[in-house]
Amino acid sequence: MALTDEQIERYSRHIILKEVGAKGQKKLLNAKVLIIGAGGLGAPAAMYLVAAGVGTIGIVDADEVDLSNLQRQIIHGTADVGKAKVKSAKETMNAMNPDVEVKTYRMFVDSTNIRELVREYDFIIDGTDNFPAKFLINDACVLEKKPFSHAGIIRFKGQLMTYIPDQGPCYRCVFKNPPPKDAVPTCKQAGVIGAMGGVIGSLQAMEAIKYIIGVGEPLTGSLLTYDALDMKFNKIKLPKRDCKCAVCGDNPTILEPIDYEQDVCEETASRFDAPRS
Repeated sequence: MALTDEQIERYSRHIILKEVGAKGQKKLLNAKVLIIGAGGLGAPAAMYLVAAGVGTIGIVDADEVDLSNLQRQIIHGTADVGKAKVKSAKETMNAMNPDVEVKTYRMFVDSTNIRELVREYDFIIDGTDNFPAKFLINDACVLEKKPFSHAGIIRFKGQLMTYIPDQGPCYRCVFKNPPPKDAVPTCKQAGVIGAMGGVIGSLQAMEAIKYIIGVGEPLTGSLLTYDALDMKFNKIKLPKRDCKCAVCGDNPTILEPIDYEQDVCEETASRFDAPRS
């Protein structure tokens, strides 16, 4: 596949990078990334992936745009209030880059559809807003051998980690099971500074781009945390893959994704750095 003159100009700042070049840009154009959740994390991730020229981007979200979303979900505008988030996201993405095919899925992910959804994509971005969905995505990606980026934000804090099959611990290795209901405050309860989604969601997009091109060191086996008030990043070394992990261990007991019950909430922090009352 030869790049067109328009593509050479559009992606010129990528192409002049020795780590990317025309070869890397072609990899991006041929890649498929699925973003689950078109909210505070998924919105900036989608914007940067479509701008980068990722050829196929899937967006999964069952909700409609609400006025309270606009403080951080930059893919939506005031005129989109009441519109399906996937429709609003697709319109914004198509306007930015006609090279990209945007596939929309207005639905909740659950144990009956998650494996089929992730199966056709090269990299998954978890932009979901509740713990059951995060464990569901982890388990499906492990079972389907798909890499994914997990992230969480709350107040002025955020974090992310990346799972690549056979290269490090999965989300369940670290966190085992969803916390009890109401054990961790949600952003609706505790608040979140809008730009936090931009910082962490953009880092998720970067993890996907690095994986697709095959450059740099992904956040495999590490948790990156960010405290905006102290303007401090911290990279925490995670334990190695748990050989007793229920989904990726040597003798797994989870052979299909599980639907856990918990109220849907706003962008949820992980227990790793959840605020204490």
